[in-house]
Amino acid sequence: MASHIVGYPRMGPKRELKFALESFWDKKSSAEDLQKVAAGLRSSIWKQMADAGIKYIPSNTFSYYDQVLDTTAMLGAVPPRYGWNGGEIGFDTYFSMARGNASVPAMEMTKWFDTNYHFIVPELGPDVRFSYASHKAVDEYKEAKALGVNTVPVLVGPVSYLLLSKPAKGVEKTFSLLSLLPKILPIYKEVISELKAAGASWIQFDEPTLVLDLDAHQLQAFTAAYADLESTLSGLNVLIETYFADLTSGAYKTLIELKGVTAYGLDLVRGTKTIDLIKTNFPKGKFLFAGVVDGRNIWANDLASSLGTLQVLEAIVGKDNLVVSTSCSLLHTAVDLVNETKLDDEIKSWLAFAAQKVVEVNALAKALAGQIDEAFFASNATAQASRKSSPRVTNEAVQKAAAALKGSDHRRATNVSARLDAQQKKLNLPILPTTTIGSFPQTLELRRVRREFKANKISEDNYVKAIKEEIKKVVDLQEELDIDVLVHGEPE
Repeated sequence: MASHIVGYPRMGPKRELKFALESFWDKKSSAEDLQKVAAGLRSSIWKQMADAGIKYIPSNTFSYYDQVLDTTAMLGAVPPRYGWNGGEIGFDTYFSMARGNASVPAMEMTKWFDTNYHFIVPELGPDVRFSYASHKAVDEYKEAKALGVNTVPVLVGPVSYLLLSKPAKGVEKTFSLLSLLPKILPIYKEVISELKAAGASWIQFDEPTLVLDLDAHQLQAFTAAYADLESTLSGLNVLIETYFADLTSGAYKTLIELKGVTAYGLDLVRGTKTIDLIKTNFPKGKFLFAGVVDGRNIWANDLASSLGTLQVLEAIVGKDNLVVSTSCSLLHTAVDLVNETKLDDEIKSWLAFAAQKVVEVNALAKALAGQIDEAFFASNATAQASRKSSPRVTNEAVQKAAAALKGSDHRRATNVSARLDAQQKKLNLPILPTTTIGSFPQTLELRRVRREFKANKISEDNYVKAIKEEIKKVVDLQEELDIDVLVHGEPE
């Protein structure tokens, strides 16, 4: 039975990439130094998954900043303000788009669906001249292959890329971003052709927007895109990966009817109703990449429950066509539990970070193939029972109080207008009050104090005193500026 990981954290188990990036941005290290750290992280990630027995190992899920920005670079969709004149996009242009520079602001950043991850929003319009400007996907596939690891290169799918974009400044808000599909598909074809020539046998397109409430025109864009790509994809196994929610029946129908597609990756943790769609209609001979290991939390998987789900799916899609996978990229989890040396054994037994989830995926795949690791499953069952019964988690008084709640308890006793009147009497705010989000800059002095406190070089009293002094500065500044609703600045 095969196993697959949708994606993996890139920061490193000890935040190696974070420190390398900050050093590079501060001009304390070179581009070569940064690239060396990045290559080491990629190599260790691929080796870790290979050693764990994962069959379908992703590449091109590493990023110096963001996978959507990587796609913008691949397509050469650089806004004119960054002064890019063509050619392979380097760090200067890439990080200017991500962070801005002395003369121009960064591109907008927004939430990646309902996660805490943020992505850089592409700025597009009818005049964008797309070109193949970053060979990262192909380079990283070749890099892994040279290390003896045959990976599944991952691309943000063309339709999701456009649906997650916004009209550039000066472009009408009503501009149809999907009208750009014929302009970007030729570049996707170039990338696909290069990956095939390099020896790739599988390719993964992440199309997470399929879980949104899409209209018929948007769903048709998926059909049109993959019909156009079909001949270029010939000879490759093609996985369309979705995650974060259930698919609507219309989106599911669109997905399973896409041309040239071999496999479908579905989130069966958050997409609990999607199993009903699979039971109703799953295309014969296609692969199901079943996302049963949660990629969005740090809790250990309930292996017995997941195995039961997989056995149900196996009866529907066939033993040879079922692949055990994560629900989404493990990007959203911590990296490795082995580094958590201060946790007690009970809590640690309840947890699984990215490295542990890789092991869980492979354990489930082997169990489904009849090679169950009895000791591993027994230990997991003990941990699951411990977490459910532990007083650290289960509080009988809270459970009773929650069970006693009535529908009326979820509604305020007073209406909105009465509460607004009371608030206004108390706060006496102007029509347009001013405030800030809450967090003021972490100054060099604050960082020094925190560092010294952590190293036991200053006492807790001195640390608290320094924090209170910073709070007073922040409050005094807001009062001087006549801010209406004050914050303490979050110096701690």
